[in-house]
Amino acid sequence: MKVLLGADFYHPFIGGAERQSRLLGRELARRGHEIHVVTPWHEGLPDVEVEDGGVTVHRLKAAATRVPWFSSNPKRRFHPPFPDPLMAWRIRRLIKTVKPDLVHSYGWISYSCAAAVLGTATPLLISVRDYGFTCAKRSLLYKGRECTGPAPLKCLGCASSHYGAAKGIAAVAGVYAGRPLLQRTVTAIHSITTYVQHVTRRDLLNNRALDPKASAMVPDFVIPSFLEDLPASDHDFVKRLPNVPFILFVGALQAHKGLYDLIAAYTTLRNGPPLVLIGSKWPDTPARFPRGITVHHNVDHSSVMASWERSLFGVMPSRWPEPLGVVTLEAMSKGKPVVATATGGIVDIVVDGETGLLVPPGDVPALAAAMQRLIDHPDLRMRLGAGGRDRVRLFTADEVIPRYEQLYREILSGTG
Repeated sequence: MKVLLGADFYHPFIGGAERQSRLLGRELARRGHEIHVVTPWHEGLPDVEVEDGGVTVHRLKAAATRVPWFSSNPKRRFHPPFPDPLMAWRIRRLIKTVKPDLVHSYGWISYSCAAAVLGTATPLLISVRDYGFTCAKRSLLYKGRECTGPAPLKCLGCASSHYGAAKGIAAVAGVYAGRPLLQRTVTAIHSITTYVQHVTRRDLLNNRALDPKASAMVPDFVIPSFLEDLPASDHDFVKRLPNVPFILFVGALQAHKGLYDLIAAYTTLRNGPPLVLIGSKWPDTPARFPRGITVHHNVDHSSVMASWERSLFGVMPSRWPEPLGVVTLEAMSKGKPVVATATGGIVDIVVDGETGLLVPPGDVPALAAAMQRLIDHPDLRMRLGAGGRDRVRLFTADEVIPRYEQLYREILSGTG
């Protein structure tokens, strides 16, 4: 098959969704498919690039890349939450040139992909990896709590407080205006967890995926993200880690990731081992950290995996409903138990008492108690770690990629 993958960001940008797009392309190419990637252009990167493995990357200039106001970081230009006219036109030209069997996109570039395939016979599959198709902030958080669903005035106030009035209004208007376009053009949808599927059905499809009598029934499936089959690299970074087993957190150093809850819980531990934080710095990242906590920014993936090997256990205390939480899978792949919050897609991964310990989001005493249990009981750590290593086999390329191929075949045969 010939597939055009659409991605908001792509290598060399780092992040879970970025890595998944690259892994998917490489694995499909390895299985003999012809894979092209379309992504917004960024300064300093080639317009067209053929990666090792045969994936061709097309970086297209968009109207949004010419508007400094839209993205605060000129080195990381976001696609807007609506069709970019220049991007949509160029994707349409690319489709005519490449002639893919189908377009498979994730993120807000899906709006431009939808506009590009409008009126054509090219099927469009959308991967829902977060909540950006119905939440202008993409976090599904409203006043610090899990949102119960979109409403115009509620979304306007929420987005404006996050982005500022002008950008918030534009983002909400784009999401609301783009919803009919997606509903009209999408051939099929896949979500990465059952929770994401629930939100997608409720807020985007209006439950039409559930009703076989609906006039616009949209097939949707759950296909999870999968792990990269790369060994940890033992290099200079590990020399910067504590020389004793430590607790490890990997992720954006932000409040919605539960960072402040983690810090508060850590300071109450008895004989707590060192806490290592690996992640990117944001405006809400603390300026200082308590004693016993070390922080590392801009760490490559192989170093992260080496850190998991040397850790005692992992902690993922997110307050927001994580769509999946690949970090949790990475910890489990190294036989490390995880203390995580029972929210979003995490419950698809962590089985409480079997592969890790689940606590309510925002509950600092419960988080501290779960961490203390793993510190005090090595046998529990070993049992949960072994359970996690077994469960993570469900999230490997050999398990997941055939499901993508089957979905592609069903879409092309008209049975999706």
